Amino acid sequence: MPVLNRIVELAPAVTEWRRDLHRHPEIDFATHRTSALVAEKLRDFGCDEVATGIGRTGVVGVIRGRSTASGKVIGLRADMDALPMTEATGLPHSSTIPGAMHGCGHDGHTAMLLGAAQYLAETRNFDGAAVVIFQPAEEGGGGGREMVEDGMMERFGIAEVYGMHNMPGRPVGDFALRPGPLMAASDIFTIDVTGRGGHAAQPHNTIDPTVAASAIVLALQTIVARSADPLKAAVVSVTSFRTASDAFNVIPETVELRGTARSLEPEVQDLIERRMHEIVAGVAGAYGADARLDYRRNYPVTANDPDRAAFAASVAASVVGAARVDADAPPVMGGEDFSFMLNARPGAFVFVGNGDTAKLHHPKYDFNDELIPVGVSYWVKLVEMAMPAG
Repeated sequence: MPVLNRIVELAPAVTEWRRDLHRHPEIDFATHRTSALVAEKLRDFGCDEVATGIGRTGVVGVIRGRSTASGKVIGLRADMDALPMTEATGLPHSSTIPGAMHGCGHDGHTAMLLGAAQYLAETRNFDGAAVVIFQPAEEGGGGGREMVEDGMMERFGIAEVYGMHNMPGRPVGDFALRPGPLMAASDIFTIDVTGRGGHAAQPHNTIDPTVAASAIVLALQTIVARSADPLKAAVVSVTSFRTASDAFNVIPETVELRGTARSLEPEVQDLIERRMHEIVAGVAGAYGADARLDYRRNYPVTANDPDRAAFAASVAASVVGAARVDADAPPVMGGEDFSFMLNARPGAFVFVGNGDTAKLHHPKYDFNDELIPVGVSYWVKLVEMAMPAG
């Protein structure tokens, strides 16, 4: 693997940064320590500009090449936030923050982009400007949307934008991507079902919202099974069922359902939302109950620009060899708020193998530090190949 000697030299320091971030996870937009550490290092590296508070707690660094005659500006993005979960790895660098854990590898993403920023600031072997983007609140908070709405693309003149995420189960350093939709639109919904509560021994005097809500849960499964084209991806999952009472002998007045819907195409997304409204109202009415659906379109589809996806695949091949790059990988139904950046500017998102580790969002997950030289090399080569010097 053609990893440059300087990147090999940087790897131990990048690893220590990663483990420090892992020990101090921060959730959502509250990445205050992380953001401050990132900004401090970017200044120490000699970045030409370091901006904080972008999208609330995001950090942006600008590194100009030996020349800027091309006028080209490339954005590279890493996410910084952790998850509200308890770690179970038992590792020496385990989380020191109760109820918070880097269970998705954002500590590794941040550290690798920092390593690339240091290398690029030292060498500047490109013609243009590299903008390194450190984003908060990927895990549901929409930090990518916040940074875009804060005018980041216009302020720094970003013309193309690229992202990367580790993927457990793939060999370390293997890349996977595809042109077009790579990750799903991630919508969320809440359904409030209202009946008439009462004594559980006298159900005939009640309108039981638990029974109505249970029927709604089952009926929603017909959207994928009977309404959506079987050749088009769709997911409808009810993930929470809460009644207004925990008593053994009380039929509650209300039930709340929560869940998520995933799709890769706008027409499927429209179908899911329309059928959910029809099913919720119809089924609840059949049981004499009332129900209200609050359907929120959260993260859009993460869709790669075909030309930029082909370019990203060529960059990955230059680092690990073409045999280790799947340029037509199947899409996945997870959501990713890098989609907001790809909606604002053309670019590409790639997966890179994390090896045989626990899955993402698992309490025993840990980012694989063997990936660091590969990830740093990918970012460096992307900049140098997109904006060649001379």
